[in-house]
Amino acid sequence: MATLLQKSKVMKIAGLSLVVLLAACSSDQRYKRQVSGDESYLETPPLKILNIPAGMSLPLQNGEYDIPPVASEGATGKALDIRPPLQALALLTGSRVENSAQSSKLLLENTPEYSKLWSQVNDFLAKKGYQVSQRNDATKTLTTDWVLWPRSDENVPYKGRYHISVAQQGYQIALTVSNAGLEHGDKVVSNPLEIQHYNTLMLNELARGLSEQQELLAQNGTQDTGALAVQSGSDNTGLPQIIVRASYNTVWNRLPYTLESIGMQVTDRTRSTGLIAVTYKELSSSGWKALGVEAPTISEGNYKLQVGDLDNRSSLQFINEKGKPLTQSENDQMVAVLQAAFSKTTNK
Repeated sequence: MATLLQKSKVMKIAGLSLVVLLAACSSDQRYKRQVSGDESYLETPPLKILNIPAGMSLPLQNGEYDIPPVASEGATGKALDIRPPLQALALLTGSRVENSAQSSKLLLENTPEYSKLWSQVNDFLAKKGYQVSQRNDATKTLTTDWVLWPRSDENVPYKGRYHISVAQQGYQIALTVSNAGLEHGDKVVSNPLEIQHYNTLMLNELARGLSEQQELLAQNGTQDTGALAVQSGSDNTGLPQIIVRASYNTVWNRLPYTLESIGMQVTDRTRSTGLIAVTYKELSSSGWKALGVEAPTISEGNYKLQVGDLDNRSSLQFINEKGKPLTQSENDQMVAVLQAAFSKTTNK
């Protein structure tokens, strides 16, 4: 009986220890950004000068393979943050990014599409609930209030304030985010890498929000209607493609409904890369008769449609599941099909 009571006490203590350990792990999230495994490499002794016994001569040396001493000042072991760096995303059409320790910048083509960029930035900030402490509409600059960045791998979230501006830069429009203050708990953060990380995070939030606005405008637009001229063409490598005599925005806007009318269901599309994933299922004979064209000979299945921006024209190239574009004959058939479909469909 005494033995059973002792075992029961041991089990209770072990269970309590496990609960305490799990509770500690659930509250302390540092392990998510720390290296795990053998850390014996940190105890590696430094290199020593080779002691040459008296009377022994060595071959001539020129120092070519000498390992120079390096003073390590970075974090090691558990103090090393192994999380990957944050990359600025060029999500908007015709955009590219510039990232530095001072600012994160999104460069956009100076086109009518971005003529209302400043108001779109302000609309996005309001939608997200990010408060603005200062704003100058004349110079298109503002400073946000504190923005909290909660993360599952941080016990205490960072918070930052940002200078945001929209300005003409040569033939481009620059959307710039720079640091106006960064804090971690009650500590002011001055590490340039941390500042750059959270500048990039805010820029990506803006790019994502603006991309969603751009996508919504494309889906809801009603100004691009009527027939579009479609012809056969080829890319720089000579592979067949389809040329639509309309701007990228117009074609991108019309494509979902046009593709649906010829039996191609859109399963995914990304405006910034011009890539559309479709699943093709052939129409009935009455469906092709209604379009006024013969059924193309392409096989049913999944395709990727690459949409290219050629200024006042757009290119379309269908790529099958094996990564191959249509043959010239199949491409010519799709030219006739899309010409008929663009003539019968308009924006909804």
